[in-house]
Amino acid sequence: MKNIIKYTLSLLLSTSISVLAAQSYSDLYFKAAGSPMNPKVQASWNHFHTIAGIEKLCKDLAAAYPGLVKLESIGKSVGGRDIWTMTISDFSKGDPNRKPAMWVEANIHGNEIQGTEMALYIAWYLAESFNDTPFIQELLAQKTIYVTPTINPDARAIFTEEAGALRSGIRPLDNDRDGITDEDDAEDLNGDGFITQMRRKNPNGRYIADPNYPNRLILAPEGVPGEYDLLGNEGIDNDGDGRVNEDGIGGYDPNRDWGFGWQPNFIQNGAMKYPFSLPETRAVADFITAHPNIAGAQSFHNRGGMMLRSPGAESDRNKVDRNDIAVYDALGKKGEELIPGYRYLVVYSDMYTTYGGSIDWVSFGRGIFNFANELWNQELMYRGAYKGDPAVMEYEFNKSLLFGDAFAEWEEFEHPQYGKIEIGGFKKNSTNRLHPGFLLESDAHRNAAFVIYHAYNTPQLSISNVKEKTLEGGYKEITADITNERIMPTHSSFDIQNKIERPDWISISGPKVIAGMVMQNADMKQGTEQKVNPEKLAVANIPGNSTVTVRWIVKGNEKYTITVDSAKGGLVKK
Repeated sequence: MKNIIKYTLSLLLSTSISVLAAQSYSDLYFKAAGSPMNPKVQASWNHFHTIAGIEKLCKDLAAAYPGLVKLESIGKSVGGRDIWTMTISDFSKGDPNRKPAMWVEANIHGNEIQGTEMALYIAWYLAESFNDTPFIQELLAQKTIYVTPTINPDARAIFTEEAGALRSGIRPLDNDRDGITDEDDAEDLNGDGFITQMRRKNPNGRYIADPNYPNRLILAPEGVPGEYDLLGNEGIDNDGDGRVNEDGIGGYDPNRDWGFGWQPNFIQNGAMKYPFSLPETRAVADFITAHPNIAGAQSFHNRGGMMLRSPGAESDRNKVDRNDIAVYDALGKKGEELIPGYRYLVVYSDMYTTYGGSIDWVSFGRGIFNFANELWNQELMYRGAYKGDPAVMEYEFNKSLLFGDAFAEWEEFEHPQYGKIEIGGFKKNSTNRLHPGFLLESDAHRNAAFVIYHAYNTPQLSISNVKEKTLEGGYKEITADITNERIMPTHSSFDIQNKIERPDWISISGPKVIAGMVMQNADMKQGTEQKVNPEKLAVANIPGNSTVTVRWIVKGNEKYTITVDSAKGGLVKK
């Protein structure tokens, strides 16, 4: 009897499995608009990737989509980790390094980790949406997007894999020169997996517990006796000098290491000995310099909900002229529409002065239109619907929407120096700087849309209105319009003024060229002749949403080809 029952259950189980296996993906799910259906590379966007997770996702995408994604290491970090970069384009539609391109980077600061998720999402979404989204097919036929999910893998590894890692830079500073840095002083004393805060009961302390939010400390009102001292970050005095965490949180700032407007540390805190002193920044700079097709760039940071443009210092304010400002305004204001709650701002005037930042090197060192995106804004917690005290919004959000998960409850601990204390506070993955999981994918998609809009509006050149006119003596006049169909020019104004990138070359091959000129007014026959090498006209710029007209006088009736060769605008022939 037992064997019969066992056989029957086995048969029923195998039948159920067969029925499930026979069901197609579409039998189980209905496609949501704008999201890939049944992706080859399964990915979840409600958590943060470790270094191993980043590498796996990148490799999985490259393996699943060899015609769209190429993965390479562009260098090594201080700690010997690879700096992975994906080239995303339709490789069947031309050389990706000759198409107008976007550069996307993230996580230059170790505690600004959600930028990596934004960057990874962009790569994943483009690859997974390609087959059934004509717009993405058009985009990747015309453009290339280079994605580097983290340019600071060492600091990310410390942040995501160790209890501490509150600092943002690659190397902590030993401010008191005792040979021990803040990473050594900071310690997860109670073993809960996080370094939080320390407080100690004191009837003469400066702080009391907030009556409405007991986990929150507030300054004791005048005349009210205190209850606590706030002792700072969890840690010990391991060098015996009577101070805990005295080196502070921080270190050399890799975003003060770039070779434009660089200033030494006594002027710009965080600078190292000279520009590009870190292998990470050198690797990125070398890659960007070796890819002059990069016309646009976005770098992901946190926090504040901002899309920042150059300059970082007021002394450089005149380096962005009205033509470039018009381009930035068109892109930035669209970004505000795509990412509600984010603001388009200028670094020096709307924020503070910075020197040696990547935003200025990319803008002024390479002539690239770029933004530094400060991800996450606490207004996104309630989408503007919160009516309470902004000072306690994070506590209320943690209580009502995260159900306490972002806060480590205070617990007693016997400290070797301070005696009986309490340890607790917001965890490092709290919403002070990082997205909660359920809001991460939404913001990733909106930021991806902004990157895609930016990439789409890199220069798109075409040759049209080719006209021939027969002249006396066997000569012929050939006129053509070169049109830039997108917002961004082939050269920024600063690029033109400082000759960062070569001019655009518009050439004709086939017949013998007698004269060549760029026309200011073709109807009135007003133009500027190029007397040397007239067959290859050097054009300083092809503005966005504009047309440049060229003309040649040639001898003979041979077939001819017109070629536009622009570093940032691509290669076009007709």
